[in-house]
Amino acid sequence: MSLDTLLMVFRPPFAWREYVLQTWFIARVSTVPALVLVIPYAVLLTFSLNVVLTEIGAVDYSGTGASIADVSQIGPVGTVLVISGAAATAICADLGARTIREELDALRVMGMDPIRALVLPRVLAATTVAFALGASVIIVALTDTYVFSVYVQHVSPGAFVDHLTLLTGVGDVVVSLVKATLFGLTAGLIGCYKGITVSGGPAGVGNSVNETVVFSFIALFSINTIVTAVGIQWTVS
Repeated sequence: MSLDTLLMVFRPPFAWREYVLQTWFIARVSTVPALVLVIPYAVLLTFSLNVVLTEIGAVDYSGTGASIADVSQIGPVGTVLVISGAAATAICADLGARTIREELDALRVMGMDPIRALVLPRVLAATTVAFALGASVIIVALTDTYVFSVYVQHVSPGAFVDHLTLLTGVGDVVVSLVKATLFGLTAGLIGCYKGITVSGGPAGVGNSVNETVVFSFIALFSINTIVTAVGIQWTVS
């Protein structure tokens, strides 16, 4: 299924209407949870970091630590949790319900390929939303850490901004966005696969949704680890 889906990207026709609808649907179920997750996470990390930096007299480097944490980990990890916990499960539940109602069989009878009509738009929608979500989470996290550091912990705003790019550059941002894109692609494929292979009626849909969460977490955190390691080697070299 994964290979067929990827090959169909380059073979017209494409279900643009379904793609737009699914992009909006996935964005709707993912955006708010991502922001609710990343804001307190970034505040907690910033608070702990600034306490340590204050003790050693290096609080002016708060921006450096914040940029490394937000771009390299908070952004990707926040995207992982939301994409696997919300987007992939929503895709699986939708396709699973269609499968047990035999809608996929009806499409085949009418000569339509379910992979092209249903799976491909959802996978590309998940990939698009994950990319946009990864960028948005980074921006929100950086804004959050700036506001908390400057207005709560009284870090110099000029020093914070000046040190943002001390150890974090364009390469790190690119790596983070690549990770987000891979997260969306992988989660979309897992959610679609578990959805179209569901069996056992409504109970089977519930089981497939649970399995989707577990498999997505494992796959996405593995991707995060591997791409982070490769990205560090690339940015250092």
